[in-house]
Amino acid sequence: MQSLWLALLLLPALASAARVQATLDRDTAQLGGTVTLNLRVSDANGAAVAPPDLGPLNRDFDILGSSQNSSLSVINGHATSTLTFGVALRPKHVGTLQIPALSVAGSQTAPLQLQVTPPDPAAAAATHQDVFMEAQVEPAHGYVGQQFSYVLRLYYAQNITDGSLQVPQTSGIEASQEGDDLHYDTERGGRQYRVLERRYALVPQRAGQFQIPAVGFQGQAVDPNDPNSFFGVGRTVSASAPALSVSVQAAPASWGKRAWLPARQLSLTLAGWPAAGQPLRVGQPLNLSMQIEATGLAGDALPALSLPPLDGATVYPDKPVSGTRRTGPWLVGRRQQNFAVVPERAGTLTVPATSVSWWNVQTDRMEVAQIPARSVTVLPAVGAAALPGAPVAPAAASSTAAPAARHATPWRWLALGSVALWLLSVLAWLLWRRRRRLALAVAPPDATPTSARQCQLAFLAAARGSDSAAQLRALLAWARAERPALRHLGELAAALGDERQRAAIARLQQRQYAGAPVAAEGAELAEAFRRGFVWRAAESGPDAGGDLPPLYPFKLQ
Repeated sequence: MQSLWLALLLLPALASAARVQATLDRDTAQLGGTVTLNLRVSDANGAAVAPPDLGPLNRDFDILGSSQNSSLSVINGHATSTLTFGVALRPKHVGTLQIPALSVAGSQTAPLQLQVTPPDPAAAAATHQDVFMEAQVEPAHGYVGQQFSYVLRLYYAQNITDGSLQVPQTSGIEASQEGDDLHYDTERGGRQYRVLERRYALVPQRAGQFQIPAVGFQGQAVDPNDPNSFFGVGRTVSASAPALSVSVQAAPASWGKRAWLPARQLSLTLAGWPAAGQPLRVGQPLNLSMQIEATGLAGDALPALSLPPLDGATVYPDKPVSGTRRTGPWLVGRRQQNFAVVPERAGTLTVPATSVSWWNVQTDRMEVAQIPARSVTVLPAVGAAALPGAPVAPAAASSTAAPAARHATPWRWLALGSVALWLLSVLAWLLWRRRRRLALAVAPPDATPTSARQCQLAFLAAARGSDSAAQLRALLAWARAERPALRHLGELAAALGDERQRAAIARLQQRQYAGAPVAAEGAELAEAFRRGFVWRAAESGPDAGGDLPPLYPFKLQ
């Protein structure tokens, strides 16, 4: 029991803890080179984040320096803050080195591995040069549409005053620079060099064997030992990175016409589903958010998200949102689609399972990301009669039966008091209606319509126009003039007994909320309601919840 209470006490702290992620800018490095460890803190809720304890790294690395930067993004009104700590590390020895789990912002990062190799003999031979370059591509072979990581490194032992670095260009491969240039120091052959590192995302558009040509650099270097350097006189220096090749395969023939998604990781999620046991009501919108995120693909390469047609509900999709961020050498694409699901009848609403097939380039096999099917109970709109077989709120049946059996006498007095209050309410309502009709009799012709007849005329006038928002307001105002308990159009549709009028309301909602093109439906909308509302016959009795007979009945002309 004590452990249970401890877990309950820790829940708020766990819920408020920020999400942290540790990444390396590369998975392999040569001895003497440096790597950058990025510690990313998301959703810190504006709280101050203390710098992480880097002591566990001293065993296998020299810590050359650290920096931090923060960013804030707002998507669909939701603000997300991100704080990134960058740590420059130099491996102390060759082998597979461990980046242990680090404590950041109250959470633990996942451990990482770095493969450290001996210095390249070719690079060591180039240390007699003041300027030289290296190039690296990962992986060496892959698929069409897959991201390849291409890295250029410029090593220079003298001060470079200016220069230009060529962009790798290969027909059939799209190249885009990822992030800003990295600057750090390293040691090669006992000599210190300054390094400029630039990364590119390469995405092949067709299959084949591609040759990434040699990339060159040309600039001006200043030798501090040269007296002419004080007068701005430098010498021209140049270097070239070696050419590399990659092998690109087409998608498997068995893939078919599905969207081809070669990624390192991919997830599919659905948020906004109501809590277990929480029902909906007819006309009450259910706001869902579907998101797909893939590592190794840009956001614009991800497929459009959709919900299938639902039995008993209308789906109104919102404008999709997509974006791309970088985690280490890889792109992370994201696409989000929001939906408003409006139930149209009571019963059980089921959203079928949704799945996306993708190709895992690390395991070289197909995988499926899936959102399981989910169901929710839909109750009738407030004030509407329950349909045969429709679910009933369980509390309505159980909350009064047991107490009434045990305490019959107190409940009898409460019932009598309720009846008395109801009679007083009816009397007050009749007096109010009489005063209201007298006020309408002396109201000027241009006064705001308050009677059912005036509201009907206002709606028929609005129906001849093209403003769907004005039509919705006028229709609901007319309905409330006859039945004040109605709160929204979902309850109005549930209370109507005419299929033509319910269909007219559905089309009107679709034009307003789904952005459907406005058709010439003004005459049809006015014709559907020209003779007034057709209320359900089941609600015509004294318990229907509508208005009582007016004190001075009148007849619509």
